[in-house]
Amino acid sequence: MSQYFQVGDLVLWNPSNTVAQLFARMTEAMVLVAGCPSGVGPDIGRDEYEIDPDTFAAFVDALTARYLSTNHPILTAMLEGYLPAALVMVQRSSRHVPAIRRSTTRDNRDVSLNRDGFDPDGDRQRLLNLAESHARAMPH
Repeated sequence: MSQYFQVGDLVLWNPSNTVAQLFARMTEAMVLVAGCPSGVGPDIGRDEYEIDPDTFAAFVDALTARYLSTNHPILTAMLEGYLPAALVMVQRSSRHVPAIRRSTTRDNRDVSLNRDGFDPDGDRQRLLNLAESHARAMPH
C-alpha cells in the first residue's frame, strides 16, 4: 500500500504507508521550527495528503533558512532527515525555495558552543546533493 502527497491531480510523491505517515508526522513537528503553517493537509481518508504548494514552499523555505543559519549539529541532522524529500516535493510542484540561493548569516537561536561548524555554502551543497539523491528514490 502507498499514500499520495499531491496538488490536485499532480502527484508529488507516492511513498509506502509507513514512510508517508512518518513524513506527515515530521511535517507536523517541523511547524514549530518553521514558525509557519506547513500547507500539508491531513490524510483525507483516501490515502491522500493534499498540499497547498505555495504554503508548503514557504514552509520549506523557512526550514531551509534555519538549516543554513545554524551551526548546531543535532538541529542540522534533524532537519537533514526531512528537508531533502521536502525540497523534491517543492520542485515537483514548480515552486522555489529562495533560501537555498540567498546569502546566509548565523542565527543565534540554536548555537553549538562545542563546535564552530558554520558553513552555509557547504551545507547548501550537501542539502542539494541529498535532494538530488532522494529524488531518484521518490516515486511519483
